[in-house]
Amino acid sequence: MKNFEYVRAGSVQEAIESARPASSQYIAGGTELLNWMRLGISTPDRVVDIGALSAQRDIQRGNSELIVGALATLNEIGEHPLIRQHAAVLGDACLKAASAQIRNRATIGGNILQKTRCTYFRSEAPVPWPCNKRAPGSGCAALAGLNERHAILGWTDACVAVHPSDPAVALACLDAQVDLTGPRGRRTVAVTDLLLTQEEARQERSRSKTGLHEALLESRLQSGEIITAYRIPIVDNERSAYLKVRERESYEYALVSTAAALVVKDGRIDRIRIALGSVAQKPWRLTTAEQSLKGAALTREAVLPAIRASLSAARPLEHNAYKVEMAANAAARAVAIAGGFA
Repeated sequence: MKNFEYVRAGSVQEAIESARPASSQYIAGGTELLNWMRLGISTPDRVVDIGALSAQRDIQRGNSELIVGALATLNEIGEHPLIRQHAAVLGDACLKAASAQIRNRATIGGNILQKTRCTYFRSEAPVPWPCNKRAPGSGCAALAGLNERHAILGWTDACVAVHPSDPAVALACLDAQVDLTGPRGRRTVAVTDLLLTQEEARQERSRSKTGLHEALLESRLQSGEIITAYRIPIVDNERSAYLKVRERESYEYALVSTAAALVVKDGRIDRIRIALGSVAQKPWRLTTAEQSLKGAALTREAVLPAIRASLSAARPLEHNAYKVEMAANAAARAVAIAGGFA
């Protein structure tokens, strides 16, 4: 790890001003950035600490939405009564992430910006195999290598990595918006639009004519921007559930995860949203299934075929075809849990 300058910001604006050098990085909980620096993924000249911005840690209710400060920790969110009442799927996702010790430090702002757990990427520098995220233009070792945990949707030959966040899947399911503040001012975007699949990254690179390799484009976050809050619409009578399929119950990333939120009237689905995790480089909404299930009976016989049809675009790699059926069954199970017929 190389030497770096450390700055502790007293406000959002001060943080943005302090991070103007292109090689700066923000740090809050530090559970991700310190790993990047240890492995040589990130080598900032300046680290700007935003952990003291206490106003960005609040969780409160507006007129029709929950506002979750970006510096709220995963445990704080998972145990908060407003989250349990109006966005239980987010609380469950937060409490299923990492270990209790890490959840006490990790912030919701940093969590959705974490990088893939692909073993070819998470190697100490210098990386001894091709990885376009570490050495742009070198190739993707996982494409024809060990790819059991990799993408089945949205990938390109440049990269087949998946996004590992649990809360991001819940936020995508809940149609959450993310508030951003940066050198160009403030803006709000959908969580589903902030993160990019590899295919979307290729399109973004072509559109913006950026010089970055497409494997390095993982979000639409602009230089110097800070996530300040998430906005979650409150939906009356909505029930939700989060399901995480993993090799062990504790301290493990998902093979497949899924979030479901639905409103049921007279035994039929009035509104439904379903998102998958660990199948792409962003949470993947099953929009086709959502549309076809509106008005359908809340039964496994109705739900599972619609979900399977929504996964028809999946392109499994050599070693991860199991993810297609696992994702379909996990999503159907999450709908069943949320609907109360599991």
